[in-house]
Amino acid sequence: MAFEWGGLVAFVVLALAFDLRSGARAAPSTRSALIWSIVWTGLGLLFAVVLLLTEDSRHATDYLSGFLIEKSLSLDNLFVFAILFTFFGIPDSERQRVLVLGIAGAIVLRTGFILAGVAILDAFSWFTYVLGAILAITAYNVWKHGDEELDPENTRIMKVVRRVTPEGTTNFVLALVAVAAFDVLFAIDSIPAIFAITRDTYVVFAANAFSLLGMVSLYFLLDTLLARFRYLSQGLALILGYVALKLLLEDVVHPPEWLNLVVVVGTLTVAALLSKRREDADAEAGRAAPAPQTE
Repeated sequence: MAFEWGGLVAFVVLALAFDLRSGARAAPSTRSALIWSIVWTGLGLLFAVVLLLTEDSRHATDYLSGFLIEKSLSLDNLFVFAILFTFFGIPDSERQRVLVLGIAGAIVLRTGFILAGVAILDAFSWFTYVLGAILAITAYNVWKHGDEELDPENTRIMKVVRRVTPEGTTNFVLALVAVAAFDVLFAIDSIPAIFAITRDTYVVFAANAFSLLGMVSLYFLLDTLLARFRYLSQGLALILGYVALKLLLEDVVHPPEWLNLVVVVGTLTVAALLSKRREDADAEAGRAAPAPQTE
């Protein structure tokens, strides 16, 4: 197993270094961002095949379910980052640096949460119910506030950021601290989600690591992607609700591993189809609307 861990960590470090370095040099064009997003996502999906060949179908299925959940949650995370950049008035030339540093921080934070989470769950089995409750609350909040635009100034995290940073701190530093603070919140929300799928540290780490690949490219596709995926928040809320129930009922219900994958893929597919139908309906309504009268 040491060889598998060494190979995975080496590949992830090199891939993330390349991704972050390229993002720090220059903002990619929309076409380039789309291509690289597909490449990085494809590599993440390909790793499921590697697990299928080297381990077994259960490991591959658990990884794929976790990867899709973490990748989906990353879209909302990037959306919050974009709002923070606008809120602090960070120019495009500086946003890349904040984004790269923020993603690097997310890698460290998620790794720490994974190791701590596995240790806590091994020592205290009842902590499973705590994670389930956290996910249930998160699912409710995502469903209730999914269509509302975030106002960073009114969040508790921003109040803490204002309190711990000296007066006169530049907006660049404030944005960086805010991104790091929200990274902590995202890790608290996302790590329990994959623990509902598997407790295998190798699979959990791999799913999180591969989900972070291509985050820089994804950011530059953010506006176009989320504008068309209108029901992403509702889909994520349903997925988080499912994994919350799975954790809370762990001692009573034992669904097969493949069901997790079916729920994740099925929910995201339905959300995408409904979003497309809504987009087509809005476009049709726009064409049918009477032209404004001119005098």
